[in-house]
Amino acid sequence: MNMFGLLFTLLLGFFIIIGVYLMHLFKNKEKFLIISLSMAFGVMMCLVLFELLPETYETFKELYNWKKAVIFIILFSIIGFGILKLLDKFIPDHDHENEKDNLIHIGVVSSIAIIIHNVIEGMAVYNTVNSSLDLGILLSLGVGLHNIPLGMAISSTFYTSLKNKNKTNLIIILISLSTFLGGLIMSIFNVTNEFIISILLSITIGMLIYINIIELLPRLIKYKNKKMVLISTLIGIILLFISIKLG
Repeated sequence: MNMFGLLFTLLLGFFIIIGVYLMHLFKNKEKFLIISLSMAFGVMMCLVLFELLPETYETFKELYNWKKAVIFIILFSIIGFGILKLLDKFIPDHDHENEKDNLIHIGVVSSIAIIIHNVIEGMAVYNTVNSSLDLGILLSLGVGLHNIPLGMAISSTFYTSLKNKNKTNLIIILISLSTFLGGLIMSIFNVTNEFIISILLSITIGMLIYINIIELLPRLIKYKNKKMVLISTLIGIILLFISIKLG
């Protein structure tokens, strides 16, 4: 077990907490909610298109031909999409006219997808740090940067709906430990099966598509301040590209 690699995955959780800290600094919570959800929309959209899809495709293609690679991505993405759809039955009613329940729903489904995604990233960071410290530092910065707006979005949805800072902070702390969990899993079980990792990435793709199309987009369309939504989305996109460049 490499303690140095585990330390990096633990520190990555603080980037999500930075997003929470920014939320508490912002006096206008409603405005912050719009900004954070728009930024998260931009981050997750680009994360799927420019990072997860290419990475998953290349990994599957190394194991199979391009046709099977595409089929596997579509199949497991549909499964990921379906998992969150199925969870609708167990998560509080999320009628878009009911502000509180809708925000709780967005927070829960986003948390599930981000936890899975962060576990996989924690596994990748742990391996990279063990192989090359310099590359590990760059990858950690990249992962951390795009976790900030996600932390902003999750914390603002829970805080706005629950109106309880302590409960919100506890939820965020648990989510922030997901990257460390990925590193811990890698250090104990040494999971290197590329097929399994690619399946998990594909499921994450489906989940993020669900969140963006079914949860975030309808909400963002309703906001009257389209300029703020557009600018915040662009900031999220720019932040994601910076993180990819660093990673």
